[in-house]
Amino acid sequence: MLNRPVPEVTFKSRVRDESIGGDNPFRWQDLASRDVFRGKRIVLFALPGAFTPTCTTEQCPAYERSYDDLKSAGADEVYCLSVNDAFVMYQWAKHLGLSKIKLLPDGSGDFTRRMGMLVKKDHLGFGQRSWRYAAVVDDGVVTGWFEEPGINDEGTDDDPYGESAPEKVLEWLKANPKQGNGSKRR
Repeated sequence: MLNRPVPEVTFKSRVRDESIGGDNPFRWQDLASRDVFRGKRIVLFALPGAFTPTCTTEQCPAYERSYDDLKSAGADEVYCLSVNDAFVMYQWAKHLGLSKIKLLPDGSGDFTRRMGMLVKKDHLGFGQRSWRYAAVVDDGVVTGWFEEPGINDEGTDDDPYGESAPEKVLEWLKANPKQGNGSKRR
């Protein structure tokens, strides 16, 4: 994916809307990937699933803790993507007490598939999920790539986590600052 544009897809999200009233004041809102990534430097990290062990106890909390450092190093925003629906992602963020990073629900796996990161996790009963990776996306183009080793569909891995850790992304951001008015590095 390095030096390639991110896929153009529509994320199905839920946003709070007090005008709805009641116990569940949320409405559906389509979020185009081009709007997420256009004109900005985005740190994107993807993981196999909400409420799963490594994602919940390590990766997502680490990015939440590193958010201010990533922003100081030039990221405009930090997004977590998972092949989960908007309801699951909302409850997971609430469970983790997330207040800084933003979550992208890739419920159908369209973005993940087109990134080349959709894997089968049938051995765990998960179905299709994202392989663990992180990326720096400058104005819609992947300029930094951090993929965990051993991508596979058979479950022949120990759910690696290290290459996609926020420390690696932060180191890259510091070595590759934004140039001029745009986000693209030269």
